Amino acid sequence: MTIEIFHNPRCSKSRATLALLEERGYEPTIRLYLEEPPDGAELRAILKKLGIGARDLVRKGEAEYRELGLSDPALDEAALIAAMAAHPRLIERPIVIAGRRAALGRPPESVLDIL
Repeated sequence: MTIEIFHNPRCSKSRATLALLEERGYEPTIRLYLEEPPDGAELRAILKKLGIGARDLVRKGEAEYRELGLSDPALDEAALIAAMAAHPRLIERPIVIAGRRAALGRPPESVLDIL
């Protein structure tokens, strides 16, 4: 099974999740998503695997969240997905994808459920 992690090396949760996978013998493909951001279609597929809506994947503490007015409840999934695709720092991390399943590494141990 191929395992991919959307990783930000500056994030402690992301580093801890990657370390946990490696400690368990997994060798995930590391995607530095800030340098190689997903497009809208890929984000929709990830959201489906995670079983959550776009609003649940948006990092609400980022400056772009406020600057783009993303707290507006009138914004639909498409608008939030487009914002994350254009501004990948808005994407919650880390995301681990294993086959048809995905999990957020918050806490890092939560990704073990999909492996």
